[in-house]
Amino acid sequence: MEGKRRADVRPGIAVMVELLEDKRSGRLTGGRVKDVLTSSPVHPHGIKVRLENGLIGRIKQII
Repeated sequence: MEGKRRADVRPGIAVMVELLEDKRSGRLTGGRVKDVLTSSPVHPHGIKVRLENGLIGRIKQII
């Protein structure tokens, strides 16, 4: 599932995110959602979240 709809994202779910520093390479990092940072209901590049380990990125895949 893609992470473009805020309604699909909630704290505790496992996701693959693209960190800001990995934007050019497209490398994905796995983790669990701690906070949802995007306020709009839909975002074309993915919902921005903070992971439990403190990293921030946009969701590319919900596991």
